[in-house]
Amino acid sequence: MDPDDTSPILIVPYMWIGDFVRGHTVVRVLKQRWPNRPVDLLTTSLCAPLVEYMPGVRAGVVCDLPRSRLALARQWRLAAQFRARGYRTALVLPRTWKSALAPALAGIPERIGFIGEARFGLLNRWRRGENALPRFIDKNAALALPDGAPLPPAWPVPQLRVTGAETDQWRQANGLGGGKAIALAPGSVGASKRWTYYPEAARLFAEKGLDVWVVGGPGEKALAAQIVAAGGPRVRDLTGTNLRNGMMAMAAARLAISNDSGLMHIAAALGTPTMGIFGPTSPYHWAPLNGLASTVQTKTQVPCQPCHSPVCRMNDHRCMRDIPASDVVAVALRGLAEART
Repeated sequence: MDPDDTSPILIVPYMWIGDFVRGHTVVRVLKQRWPNRPVDLLTTSLCAPLVEYMPGVRAGVVCDLPRSRLALARQWRLAAQFRARGYRTALVLPRTWKSALAPALAGIPERIGFIGEARFGLLNRWRRGENALPRFIDKNAALALPDGAPLPPAWPVPQLRVTGAETDQWRQANGLGGGKAIALAPGSVGASKRWTYYPEAARLFAEKGLDVWVVGGPGEKALAAQIVAAGGPRVRDLTGTNLRNGMMAMAAARLAISNDSGLMHIAAALGTPTMGIFGPTSPYHWAPLNGLASTVQTKTQVPCQPCHSPVCRMNDHRCMRDIPASDVVAVALRGLAEART
């Protein structure tokens, strides 16, 4: 720890929503090492609202670089922003060549990352041993430690802080009243991670007198319509393009139920009791560090599980199909009762 060092640090994180949230652990490790060094995050416009609620982050640098091409002119403009901000250290979490380009063009003196995609010259503080690290979070947060330092027994968990006043205002603005609500996040990247019984679960929750909010992106609009139709007037479609809206829903809900997705990580980082439904992916590798109120998996023995495949090609998706809605609702109601006591 060097409290006298005040030079700013840039983190280039992964830009999927869940991975971006988990990147807050890297921020917290850096702030433990250098409490007075400002930490900024490169972000897309989609993830930018999250930055405002991350303790220890000074600012987000918003840039929507295309995935399919280099876009060298944009890289130069991004590098100019980095130079203007005077970063002395950059942590490049992704292993791609493109993710290291703008920090190198900006001439940031210390550019740290794992060896990958022949990034010689773009990074100047190489790290080895990535494949020996068991989890995604270990690979990312290890870059915030001194080279060769052992991993700690536990990492600091990601945090998103939303006040009660903010959620009250959000409820009022959306006409949601003050009743107890369950937030459902039925989407995910990859169809194989999607549990298919959210409509039935919404109906069962509504019959118990609970409000139900369906949260997700525009890609979940059709699914949200099915859930609303099945659940009736207590169910509201809150899907859309504004991630801040989804975050507020997760913060205001009494309980969140989610597939293995970015919204699961948001809910957990907010401190909302969260149930994660896992099928093709492993909770050990992909569940939030924050811990889940419950991890739901099928009782059926499926030999291909976990496969981590985005599309099921074996056993007719039984790792998700064999999780009945009644089981999920029962666990959720038990969790709500325990929270009251």
